[in-house]
Amino acid sequence: MIDRLGRLILIRHGETVGQSSIRYHGVTDVPLSDLGREQVHASRAHIGGETYEGVWASTLCRSWESARVVAPGHAIEIDSDFREIDFGRWEGLTIEEIAALDPEFYADWQARRPGFEFPEGETRAAFRARVARGLERLRATGVESALIVVHKGVVRTILELAAGFSLERDQPVLGGVVHASKNSCGQWYTGRSGSDASCSEAPLGIPIESE
Repeated sequence: MIDRLGRLILIRHGETVGQSSIRYHGVTDVPLSDLGREQVHASRAHIGGETYEGVWASTLCRSWESARVVAPGHAIEIDSDFREIDFGRWEGLTIEEIAALDPEFYADWQARRPGFEFPEGETRAAFRARVARGLERLRATGVESALIVVHKGVVRTILELAAGFSLERDQPVLGGVVHASKNSCGQWYTGRSGSDASCSEAPLGIPIESE
């Protein structure tokens, strides 16, 4: 298979009725709120005039509802491997509630201690592996450019797998847009101007952090 993928537009879904701005909803299926729809309408305006060959979303309604708003009239490929990570017993909790429930696990999480996993949740290795499967299926379609409207952890992982860059810990925000593209030398860049970057320039973005 020839990998033709050279441009990604990655968008995080909008706010939900489950308050995704403050609560950790992974596999819990919560729909967009009115604010969330406003946020993804703004995302749509942000990418106005850009073209893409396909649109992808996860099976969770906050993802595909956002994709419908961002790309009206486009067929949406639904991929279950692009679901957010399962936070286990932290599903639906705020950070304050997590700290009170599991202070030791919370401290390990915040310190990014090696070996940390979400209690009773999906392992990070399993999550990364399934996102990678979804990305390989996307590549197998032969598209050169893709719009992917998914979840915070999925956006971050796709960017790491495809382009080798990591975002700041709090990014992307709800409705946030991340661009990545590959130049003629095969180097990936982040930012809307990435496809025009010179081969002699240093790639943009933040190197992936070790955990």
